[in-house]
Amino acid sequence: DRPRLSIFRSGRHMYCQVIDDVTGTTLCALSTLNSQVKALIDGKKPVEQAKILGVEMAKACLEKSISKVAFDRNGFIFHGRVAAVADGAREGGLTF
Repeated sequence: DRPRLSIFRSGRHMYCQVIDDVTGTTLCALSTLNSQVKALIDGKKPVEQAKILGVEMAKACLEKSISKVAFDRNGFIFHGRVAAVADGAREGGLTF
């Protein structure tokens, strides 16, 4: 019905990808290691970095005509950086 926005958080970085489970392909992916995101998050706190990542992910999805996604927190508690990515994606225009 809709692609899945899957996130992963490590000790230092956040990774997001939009996956089409029907075809098993990644439609778009971003992380805090990407150069375009890295320039925006330099010197910010981790929760602020996660929110910026969510906004940038939403922009990337909207460029590919994806506006509705299912949020997959990958077993992580919906708190802190995980919640910030979701908030940023909502602010960027994605619907869960």
